[in-house]
Amino acid sequence: TITLTDEERHFYQAQLLEPSANPDKIPFPLSQLQNKILHGDLLQFMDLLPPSCVDLLILDPPYNMAKDFAGMKFSSLSDEEYLDYLESWFPSVFRCLKPTGSIYLCGDWKNSACLYFLLKKYAIVRNRIVWQREKGRGAKANWKNACEDIWFATCSQDFYFDVESVKQKRRVLAPYRQEGKPKDWQETEEGRFRLTHPGNFWDDISVPYWSMPENTEHPTQKPEKLIAKLILASCPPEGLVLDPFLGSGTSAVVAKKLGRHFIGVEQNLEYCLLAQKRLALA
Repeated sequence: TITLTDEERHFYQAQLLEPSANPDKIPFPLSQLQNKILHGDLLQFMDLLPPSCVDLLILDPPYNMAKDFAGMKFSSLSDEEYLDYLESWFPSVFRCLKPTGSIYLCGDWKNSACLYFLLKKYAIVRNRIVWQREKGRGAKANWKNACEDIWFATCSQDFYFDVESVKQKRRVLAPYRQEGKPKDWQETEEGRFRLTHPGNFWDDISVPYWSMPENTEHPTQKPEKLIAKLILASCPPEGLVLDPFLGSGTSAVVAKKLGRHFIGVEQNLEYCLLAQKRLALA
């Protein structure tokens, strides 16, 4: 698990972009924002970002449940109140997206309907991805909550999607041959496989745990592999990813590893510093 020393906290805090860096509240030039972590509330920064500059929005806001994020607490709300919360920031974030841009909005069973109605109002909803999250708690009088949702939407009918980069390698159970040669599959030392188009149910994701090098103490950290799929599919190389709920930095780290640019916003200083350390390690 990644931790911070006092010396590292001082070192990485100096690399953050603070609201005080722009006292006149004039929009930042994009060159000053790219590959930066902005420390503060997203509403302090969104109006300072240039409009229509982002290729991909990855949104992982607090789910509609009581949660303590290192001292910053989020309380469970009614559906109507939660929709009001989403509306309080989504339009400011949405204005940063290019007309060809895409959105991935994360949630779970409890807030998923609210996420759909929010996206439907502003964008074209294209799919709902369900990914298996085996870290859920068991229950005596309910089904174990072992999956989460990611809603996929675009601004228009003209959008980037690289299906080749996210095809899945599947074991062939009934290999078919044509004229004695494999039909749409390959023979390897590990067995027989074919590349298939990715579906919207993902069962190949591991939630970070203590012995994984990407793990932090963030309570809802997203796996790097999960975010990699989103970025590979929906952000062109050298494109720009915006994550206004950056948490411990997964979106920024994966964007860096995959040759994309990023802007991350996070109001919790400890998570900002963990994100900066992860970027340094990357």
